[in-house]
Amino acid sequence: MAQEIDIKLLRRYSHLELISRQVVEGFITGLHKSPFHGFSVEFAEHRIYNQGESTRHIDWKLFARSDKLFVKKYEEETNLRCRIVMDTSSSMLYPVNQEASFENPNKLVFSVYAAAAIIQMLKKQRDAFGLSVFNEQIEFNSPAKSSNVHQKYVFGELEKILSIKADDNKKKTAAIDTLHQIAEQINRRSLVVIFSDMFDDISRKDDLFDALQHLRHNKHEVILFHVLDKKSEIDFEFQNRPYRFIDLESNLELKLHPNEVKKLYVKAMKEYYEELKIKCGQFQIDYVEADINKGFHQILMPYFIKRKKML
Repeated sequence: MAQEIDIKLLRRYSHLELISRQVVEGFITGLHKSPFHGFSVEFAEHRIYNQGESTRHIDWKLFARSDKLFVKKYEEETNLRCRIVMDTSSSMLYPVNQEASFENPNKLVFSVYAAAAIIQMLKKQRDAFGLSVFNEQIEFNSPAKSSNVHQKYVFGELEKILSIKADDNKKKTAAIDTLHQIAEQINRRSLVVIFSDMFDDISRKDDLFDALQHLRHNKHEVILFHVLDKKSEIDFEFQNRPYRFIDLESNLELKLHPNEVKKLYVKAMKEYYEELKIKCGQFQIDYVEADINKGFHQILMPYFIKRKKML
């Protein structure tokens, strides 16, 4: 017998919120079965008791279960401020030869669901979160808050991004200027989470590295999720036949046989991304290769580990 659909639940949550909740629940279930056994979805609501402080807010029920002293935390005790920065330039709409969805995402759709899952984690932990969306300029910029109303507001903006189609969006990447602006706008020390394929002007790569360093100079912790379709964009794995390649940002077309350029292409791409990884290491930025074909565990685990280190 088919399970009855809960209409009230569907009305309460958006499509994006429902799926991101499922992603997070699956991730947390996996944590319980991993070396992180004992992780609580409510872990942000408590902190370890410091000897000498008031015992008024000790959670005695938790003490009875764990034999450890924890102090209850309250709404105003926001642990972390997180700024999610999302690249919506045209190159993020690759691959375009499919109806992009949660099951078969392009880079932009993958980034939206990944960001939504992180927001679910932030909300569970009572952390404040804000969203910045950019392509040729900053298109959207929200404050960082932790309320239910704010979450729905941000999810509404993410839902709009899901509706972007390649034919409607011919926007170039301006990551350099955007990252400098964001670094100046964020006043308090924050965690900055970037979703981008980093396809900016390669001739200005030093300027891009300077923009990333600017974030760290202002004492922000940074995770760069380098979103890509590794099989085709890095390894250049195409069938042995002629193709027509189109630059999604400039509409420049090239007709060629992949085997004729594969060796040079792979070499150039790997050199660029290796340099990007090295620079991120030098700046103490967490670089994460986020392959759209490998699911969301690769996103949530680095975020989870980073947050634990920051607290």
